[in-house]
Amino acid sequence: MAAPKVLAIVLAGGEGKRLMPLTLDRAKPAVPFGGSYRLIDFALSNLVNAGYLKICVLTQYKSDSLDRHISLTWRMSTMLGNYVATVPAQQRLGKQWYLGSADALLQSMNLMNDEKPDIIVVFGADHVYRMDARAMVEAHIESGAGVSVAGIRVPRREAHQFGVIKAADDGVRIERFLEKPADPPGLADSPDESYASMGNYVFSADTLFDALRADADNPESRHDVGGDVIPMLVDRGEAGVYDFKRNIVPGALERDANYWRDVGTIGSYHEANLDLVSVEPTFNLYNNEWPIFTSHPQLPGAKFVQNARVEDAIVCSGSIVSGASVHSSVLGTNVQVETGADIARSVVMENVSIGRGARINNAILDKNVVVPPGFEIGIDADADRKSGFHVTDDGITVLGKGQQIEPR
Repeated sequence: MAAPKVLAIVLAGGEGKRLMPLTLDRAKPAVPFGGSYRLIDFALSNLVNAGYLKICVLTQYKSDSLDRHISLTWRMSTMLGNYVATVPAQQRLGKQWYLGSADALLQSMNLMNDEKPDIIVVFGADHVYRMDARAMVEAHIESGAGVSVAGIRVPRREAHQFGVIKAADDGVRIERFLEKPADPPGLADSPDESYASMGNYVFSADTLFDALRADADNPESRHDVGGDVIPMLVDRGEAGVYDFKRNIVPGALERDANYWRDVGTIGSYHEANLDLVSVEPTFNLYNNEWPIFTSHPQLPGAKFVQNARVEDAIVCSGSIVSGASVHSSVLGTNVQVETGADIARSVVMENVSIGRGARINNAILDKNVVVPPGFEIGIDADADRKSGFHVTDDGITVLGKGQQIEPR
């Protein structure tokens, strides 16, 4: 049997409102992560590592930095017909932007018609995880379903936060798709766990085309893949679940097997970054058998001088820590930390300058922020709010890109 022809589509049009102010000037998939990556690098790396080298990225909101990152980083061999192409909303079906993720696919039918794929892989663009997409495609074909929905096992007591999949007795066919249910159904083989939808789908092409047309004709639809298209296909008996636990990624460690995080809030984003700098992080960035790809600027290595003290930290190229202390933090590229400064439990993005004697704790500083000498961030939440900084309910102080700091 010939290998199926696969087209991958990455949905990258989300606004990311819950990540404000990090998304004030960029789309959520373009938000930096782990010092040198962007969130979209994880989805694209998973597809490329699986051998899927024809990828369309559908963009919409504040897409400039995302477009630029993809065009400079994700260059495939055109000689072999491979590509990662960003596709903006084009108003192909009328004077309207994307009304939802299903409408984004419908308005991009020309991409599918050009490639004529057998299988269409539709992944989200803003989660942190490793996944072998080829294994999911193979399981989808074997199941005979029209669509396979990736499901991750979560504690049943926490499943009310997600879209939940109720599987049939065969463990594959989806009986119901429930949006944040108060009483999530358990699994047949693990009653204390539920399947949460990961927002990753594998469609047989004909099934997707038919479902998109039917969704477009439904005036009651919100035109969302997870909220409308999948429930429609569940009702038709054409949907199956793919257990993420089955997905074996080369080089995965026991502790990071089946790791998946939706970093859609400031708290989850901060926590996932800080996990990376622990002695044994849950998510291992250093898996060379399944690398996460990105572009790295032409900068010298990080430098630590004048008795700088750096513990449990990621410090990216071009950064200089001079006579300062950095603990349990992620520093991006070209960060300058001057004498006597102290940084703890913080995420500091590229081109940030931290002045002499400044203190940064439990904070996120977006790129191009200049912290004056002796200034304190994340020490006094009330003082931070008076300075115009965003402070979350759980006490994380966030400064947006290039935000000006006035002396107190």
